Order: sequence, then C-alpha cells, then structure tokens
Amino acid sequence: MTLPIVDGFVRSAVSFDETLAAHGVELRAGAVETLQVNVGKLCNQACRHCHVDASPKRTEIMSLEVVDACLEAIRRHGLRTVDITGGAPELNPSFRRLVEGARDAGAHVMVRHNLTVMFEPGLEDLPEYFRAHGVEVISSLPCYLESNVDTQRGKGVYAKSIEAIRRLNAVGYGVEGSGLLLHLVYNPIGAHLPPNQAALEADYHRELSERFGITFNRLFTITNMPINRFLEDLRRAGKEDRYMETLVNAFNPAAVEGLMCRSLVSVDWTGRLFDCDFNQMIELGVARSCPQTIAEFSTSTLAGRPIATGAHCFGCTAGAGSSCGGTVVS
Repeated sequence: MTLPIVDGFVRSAVSFDETLAAHGVELRAGAVETLQVNVGKLCNQACRHCHVDASPKRTEIMSLEVVDACLEAIRRHGLRTVDITGGAPELNPSFRRLVEGARDAGAHVMVRHNLTVMFEPGLEDLPEYFRAHGVEVISSLPCYLESNVDTQRGKGVYAKSIEAIRRLNAVGYGVEGSGLLLHLVYNPIGAHLPPNQAALEADYHRELSERFGITFNRLFTITNMPINRFLEDLRRAGKEDRYMETLVNAFNPAAVEGLMCRSLVSVDWTGRLFDCDFNQMIELGVARSCPQTIAEFSTSTLAGRPIATGAHCFGCTAGAGSSCGGTVVS
C-alpha cells in the first residue's frame, strides 16, 4: 500500500480512529497525573531513532519564563509526577531550577537522561545531583552489545554509557535497597517491534552484570514511532510501508487503556500543550476546547478530553503496547 508523507509523519491507509471504533474503544484522557516537560531539542547526541530530531545543532530551548510557568502549574494543581525530557534536558540552563522547584512542590521527578551528557563540561556532578534530589533516572541503552548501540546512537556512545551507569551505581542508583531508581530503555534497531519486555530485561540484567558488574532496576521496551528522523531512516531504506503494515496488523485494543496520553499532558519548549511527546513533535496539539498553553493549564479542563490521534498512534498500540514506561499489556 502507498502511505503518503504529510507534515513530517506517515499517514496510514487505515485510520487509527476508525480502528478504535471498529473495536468499540474510545480514547479519552482520565485524570491528569503527570506533566511531561520537553525543555528543548538541544542534545549532545543525534540518534537515528530520535523522534525529537534532537542534536547538538538544535537551538530550541525552553526559556526561564516558561519553566516558571510549568512550576506554577505544578504547584497550583498538585501534580504528582513531573517527567523531564528533551533533547538532553540537562543542557537547558534552567534544568536544575525545574527539578528543584518541582521537588519543592512535592512532585516526583523523572529525568530522561541519555547517560553520555554527564561527560559534558560542568555536568560531571549529575549522579550526585540526581541523588541529592531523589530524581528517578530513565536512560536509553538500545542494546547490551556495543556495535548495536553505536550504530543507533553514534561511535563511542556505548563505552561512555557503560561508564555513566558505573558512576550512577557508585552513588546508589540501580542498587537494590537504595531507593534510587535507574531504568534503561530499549528501542529496536530497525523496522520491527520490540521483543518481550520481561525476557529482554532478564537478558540485560545478566549480560550487563557479567560483562561489567553494573546493575539497574527495570528495562522499558519502546516502539519506534514513524515520525521525524526514524521515518526518514525508514524511507531511505524503503521500509516505511512495511513498518506501518507491521504496526497496523499488530494493533491490540487491550493496549489502549494503559496509554500514557490518558494520564499525561505534554508541554513543549514554547509552552504549548499536547496529549503526548509524539504528538508534540508533529505539532498535533490538544483539542481546541482545552487550554492551549501552560499558562492556561487546568487539570479539571484537561481531564476527560478526547485525545488527538494519527497513524503514528498504531506504534503505541501494537503488540504489548508502548509508552514512556515501556509495555502497557502484561
């Protein structure tokens, strides 16, 4: 089938909304529990699978004013969880203000940390900083083999990532009983779905322990979204049609209930609101009836909203499902 490219993402010949309706499923948000804050697209890496198109050349950075608007929303609405992402979020000059302000407001803070950024000048203290503020660390390591990681993330990234995990372990992260959570993230290297999360997690624990003596808590498997840089990679390889067919054919209605968009609102570097980070990257905002910016944020208005969808949503509902916390169907 032909899948035309529109505005940087792929449109399937099969409608996601029609697929939901055919299974008698409606996708609406519940209560808003998490504010996911994308503080910008600047990153010290340029990974092949990156749906953000982040790189060292990007200049989009959340301003101090928008960071403070996020903190005001967190305080005013008593949000339970703040999920900070990027780019490499630590490269934003207001990153620590956001972490500390959210913690002071009583929120649990998660940081999408790419491991290698701690080797950038001035960021060497990140393990100790994370520990001091009780940050939950979630880090991409797309394989336990060096060649696969360097293919997807860049030459030398694997070695730096292993050393970074050692440094995190040294301050207690990923160590049983410490209470300091270190989770790793697997993205497929290529146009296929992730394998069984539990089985792959066991493999990661075994291989990383035997090879390097390093530990972590959980492994999250996340499906690559057919948008932006990964879509471009698919197109160059002539695999976009086949990949979309894979996602559509693997649609699992049981995954809809656990989708992250049902309990999360995403805010971009300018302060605009989205149903998820993927929608953010293709400029697919929240419903027009909802607040559009972080300055207007309201949990009562955003709760129960219809979720904006596109063909990429088949990625989150394929097989065992996919979210920022890994699979959604046990």
